[in-house]
Amino acid sequence: MLISKTMTALLNEQVGNELSASNQYLMISAYFDGEGLPALAKHFLNQSNEERAHALRFVRYIADAGGELAIPAIPAPTKAFKDTASAVKLGLDSELRVTKQINHLVDVAIKESDHLTKNAMEWFVNEQREEVASMDTLLRMVKRAGEPGMFFVENFLLQGGLAPDANADAEGEG
Repeated sequence: MLISKTMTALLNEQVGNELSASNQYLMISAYFDGEGLPALAKHFLNQSNEERAHALRFVRYIADAGGELAIPAIPAPTKAFKDTASAVKLGLDSELRVTKQINHLVDVAIKESDHLTKNAMEWFVNEQREEVASMDTLLRMVKRAGEPGMFFVENFLLQGGLAPDANADAEGEG
């Protein structure tokens, strides 16, 4: 085994955290679909798929590092929201929480001199910077537009707003 039992347990916990985030985003997507906001629904469906992909990335790492996969129970997502801003804020809160979880994994990897895991977590650290910035921008836009202005947010998303910038990768920013 290339990783410790402690690290394996923490990584398994993170698989659950990522799957939980995926389920929450799926529920937010369904909420927006029911509210007649298809671009927001699609955005959060994409976020759900991305979080599931993150979970699978952790699963692959655990397997590659010789750990034993043990997916924890996943809590039910929040399903009722008072308005658009509260649903998006839950998304931002989720990204901030995941960022803390990833940072903790890095801290433990450093403490254990686990360079393999620390290196693997660097991708997630950078990903979380992008996720928090994107969700924060979306929340600020939703708040500025207010419920009557959701058409503008929908149009922004339909025009490719918040999509990763293809030039950012070439410039070393993405």
